[in-house]
Amino acid sequence: MRSMVAIVGRPNVGKSTLLNRVLGRREAIVEERPGVTRDRKEVEASWQGREFTLVDTGGWMADGNSLDEKVSRQSERAIADADAVLFVVDATVGVTEDDARVAGLLRSASAPVVVVANKVDDRVHEAAVWELMSLGLGEPAPVSALHGRGTGDLLDRLVAELPDETTVEVIEDENGSGERIVGVTLVGRPNVGKSTLFNRLTGEDRAVVHDLPGTTRDTVDTVVETDTGPVRFIDTAGMRRKARIDEETEYYSLVRALKAVDTADVALLVIDATLGVTHQDQRLAERVDAAGCPIVVLLNKWDLCDAGQREDVMIQVGDKLHFVGEAPVLRISALSGKNVQRLWPALEDTISDYRTRIPTRRVNDVIRAAQAAHPAPAGVRVLYATQGATDPPTFTLFANRELPRTWLRYLERRLREDLDLGSTPIKLRVRRRSE
Repeated sequence: MRSMVAIVGRPNVGKSTLLNRVLGRREAIVEERPGVTRDRKEVEASWQGREFTLVDTGGWMADGNSLDEKVSRQSERAIADADAVLFVVDATVGVTEDDARVAGLLRSASAPVVVVANKVDDRVHEAAVWELMSLGLGEPAPVSALHGRGTGDLLDRLVAELPDETTVEVIEDENGSGERIVGVTLVGRPNVGKSTLFNRLTGEDRAVVHDLPGTTRDTVDTVVETDTGPVRFIDTAGMRRKARIDEETEYYSLVRALKAVDTADVALLVIDATLGVTHQDQRLAERVDAAGCPIVVLLNKWDLCDAGQREDVMIQVGDKLHFVGEAPVLRISALSGKNVQRLWPALEDTISDYRTRIPTRRVNDVIRAAQAAHPAPAGVRVLYATQGATDPPTFTLFANRELPRTWLRYLERRLREDLDLGSTPIKLRVRRRSE
């Protein structure tokens, strides 16, 4: 298990910029205004052969609204879990009241702390670093996270502070199978309850939950051990139509969310049942369906709906989401936890279908029966079929000539129905072979 390194500090001192600099890529959303980062974000990093996990946090604030308080609690939790802490301070501003309060918190922490004097872009600004000695946390490390100046020396200090790798407890899977972790992404419009559900599924307050739309700005993920093996739950920012995205932060949030959808094994489409299935919900479902991963539809806030609303929303699901086929539809309350336990068997069935491997003989029996019931035009025939891969089930059809698109869709439907593949997507590949 890798050592945990928390990056903390007040808002807008360059914590996310530092994380991106260490990784060498734009992993965290960065914008020159406070409050962009809200959730804890964990990413794997390494330096000089030493691997560790970097935890980016939102800005710690002593005074603020209820959302600011929740973001600050996330930072404090990251400090408590960390093996080392990078305390980022803006050297051009000096020690502020919030910096002093964070330092007071860190002086009682059990993990070693390295003060990062950020925005030291040249030698002229190096003199300002010594003011930070008043924080009582040792000699600051001068860096420019934006330009990379001093980050190598900082990382040298960091890895020297990390505990011996031999002292870090290694936890292995009980079955030792090395089974691939299934990725389950939560998607939906802003403020439908994704982060509340994410926290309930993972059993901890990883994502900041607030009734302000757009609270989640970046993807947040946690691995949970389940009866079917490890599952990585990924919380995403609420996705809106591009025409309504009017700030850079929202744009990058959308990019992260779409990337999470494209790489997901299963998508949980969270819908606010009190508002029904909106046009945007329908477009999101189409986007997930096009990505080729199975969908589980979750009608959240079901307990807030009266009988008439419940009937209407079920009609809307059948009408507007008809293309998701036999996808499970669960009526839940993420806030109270009601019916959330029903998600586990639904996920188990969906993941099982996604990993299904069908014997070649059975695949060919279905193809022969399908051709007998509805022959293709102009002498087109499938000579042989086999399943080449899983995740999702992928079938290769060897045909004597090109298959008409409509007839190929017919074969896909027959394979899904006859092989009892439920709502999982399947892929068909066609290869030409002479008889």
